[in-house]
Amino acid sequence: MRVRDVMTRDVVTVTPETPVRDACALLAERGFTMLPVVDRSGTLLGVVTEADALRDRLPIDPRTLVHGEPRRGRPVPRRVVAEVMGEPPVGTAPGTDVADVARRMLEHGVRSAPVVDGKRLVGVITRRDMLRAVSRDDRTLEAEVRHRLGLYADPHRWTVRVVDGRVSIQDELDDERDRHVAAVLAGAVAGVVDVTFPEVDRAVGRR
Repeated sequence: MRVRDVMTRDVVTVTPETPVRDACALLAERGFTMLPVVDRSGTLLGVVTEADALRDRLPIDPRTLVHGEPRRGRPVPRRVVAEVMGEPPVGTAPGTDVADVARRMLEHGVRSAPVVDGKRLVGVITRRDMLRAVSRDDRTLEAEVRHRLGLYADPHRWTVRVVDGRVSIQDELDDERDRHVAAVLAGAVAGVVDVTFPEVDRAVGRR
């Protein structure tokens, strides 16, 4: 799978001038862990995370002063996103292999990453996007594999079965070059984890 196959394209963004308080509200209401920061042309400038948005925004509970504890000074909360945003720990491009992005996200302990084409933001990929892809049911995967194979060659020549995301394809013509193409087409379907080609039993027919 490539990032473009599973990423979220309708992305909620903020600008450097967005109030931090508004960014906090978006993160809380939408359940996001990160918001991309873009300029008017859609260029990615950075990201604001939950930790960034919380920085300096939780004052000491004044009830603690009742017991005579000295008031401790704290920095004035930063007002706009430009003052708290940072570089994304993980970024990627639409054509990157999802497995590579998943590995880097796990290494950095992040749940989402911006997707850029050059410098322009085109999407966001999250762990949830990946989970949706790998949890697609076998019937849906089988239908999509059949559709892709049918666009390449006569759909009646293929026997396709899918169990637990593992695709088994039998080719009536038993053509080695076509098997390679079929493996690529089937393997590119989001949710497919393996593609095999059992031998066709000519004595009893392809089924």
